[in-house]
Amino acid sequence: MTFKLSKRSLGRLEGVHPDLVRVVEKAITLTTVDFGVTCGLRTLEEQKKLVEQGASQTLKSKHLEGLAVDLVAYVGGRVSWEMPLYDKIADAMHTAALEEGVKLCWGGAWHLPDICCWTEDMEDARNDYIDLRRSQKRRVFIDAPHFQIA
Repeated sequence: MTFKLSKRSLGRLEGVHPDLVRVVEKAITLTTVDFGVTCGLRTLEEQKKLVEQGASQTLKSKHLEGLAVDLVAYVGGRVSWEMPLYDKIADAMHTAALEEGVKLCWGGAWHLPDICCWTEDMEDARNDYIDLRRSQKRRVFIDAPHFQIA
């Protein structure tokens, strides 16, 4: 089944870097999981509120420059936060980034400076990140909906 971005998702891509927009638009045609864009470009005021609410950890977000997007999975038209769905979305973003020649970082595998360098599926990349952080006795921070230009 081929999915397409809604008008709302397309509107949320306004102000986002054209390379990242191309990747998202390609990924929606490749994915096995429907998704939408929840956030693209943010103002500093919006970012400050997210940090205050604990929904973001930094005031140096790539969203402020239009270099990041957050995607949400849909199952039967409803939002789902099940991690395997985000792995599949990341697989589609990985393939789209490769096809479009865009270096991309995924919030589910922060240790990879560019997911295009990964040759396995994104679930393996996420698990590799978790194992690395645990081996370092460091906190694991997974932001699976988040993608940014590397």
